Amino acid sequence: MAQPVISDAKAPHTLVEDALAILTGAFVISFGVMLLRQAGTLTGGTAGLAFLLHYAWDVRFGTAFFLLNAPFFVLALRRMGPAFTVKTICAIGLVSLFTELHPHFIEIARIEPLYATAIGSIAMGLGLLVLFRHRASLGGFNILALYLQERHGIRAGKVQMGLDFAILAASLFVVSLPLVAISIVGAFMLNLIIAMNHRPNRYLA
Repeated sequence: MAQPVISDAKAPHTLVEDALAILTGAFVISFGVMLLRQAGTLTGGTAGLAFLLHYAWDVRFGTAFFLLNAPFFVLALRRMGPAFTVKTICAIGLVSLFTELHPHFIEIARIEPLYATAIGSIAMGLGLLVLFRHRASLGGFNILALYLQERHGIRAGKVQMGLDFAILAASLFVVSLPLVAISIVGAFMLNLIIAMNHRPNRYLA
């Protein structure tokens, strides 16, 4: 029996494929965000900072998330190029929009925080993988971390870890210790999903 021919050539995604992927990824991520908000937990990055503003001052998560990411658009343009930046802005805008729309279509009467955070973190991780594979992201601290590594030699992983730790530490002032502990578990799950599945040498498009 003839064996299928596997080509090493990478076929770039079409504009329609990119648009559908960004729409899908943003929708899945925003659903995960809704579950974390329902549980009263949070995550790292600018999403975690948006959660802090939401819990502390009742600022709309979607509004805070978009505005917090806005300063990083310039860095994204300089480091990653216009195509990446445009797709990232679209993804951030859609996550901000969908997060505010979900409560109008679904109402959760009760859900255990650990369960909600686990499912929400998994959903966010899967949604981010979709964005990454179409050369988009949710911007924020990861772009800043890459910029500092490139310009000043500070390792991106350490910068990202330090910023996430600072956000989770600050959350102790607005979120109970058990919920912070659950948030740490959720953040670990999210990053583990990305670490196991997002490897550029395995997938390029």
